[in-house]
Amino acid sequence: QVHLVESGGGLVQPGGSLRVSCTTSGLTFSGAIMSWYRQAPGKEREWVATNTNFGGTTYKDSIKGRFTISRDNAMNTVYLQMNDLKPEDTAVYFCRADRPGRVYWGQGTQVTVSS
Repeated sequence: QVHLVESGGGLVQPGGSLRVSCTTSGLTFSGAIMSWYRQAPGKEREWVATNTNFGGTTYKDSIKGRFTISRDNAMNTVYLQMNDLKPEDTAVYFCRADRPGRVYWGQGTQVTVSS
């Protein structure tokens, strides 16, 4: 059975930094395309960043230069380093794993940016 577990969310002041993690099990992690999504209150879930299984990365325009997605295949974990956080970054952050014909989601971790 595949599990994705996010952690590292919390409350941070504007301009601060936070790193969220997503640890997987039951998945051939090295072959998975890993992504982060987020969902703010009252809004639809939106894509944030993707790290492919050959190391390429892509980002949503509004977070370019502030967020970095990375992965550790030995630890079956994907990270999202978030710097210069803004109140509009407040959301539940979800990780997603794409394998051929299958998509898996974690349960999410709350990130709140507020003074």
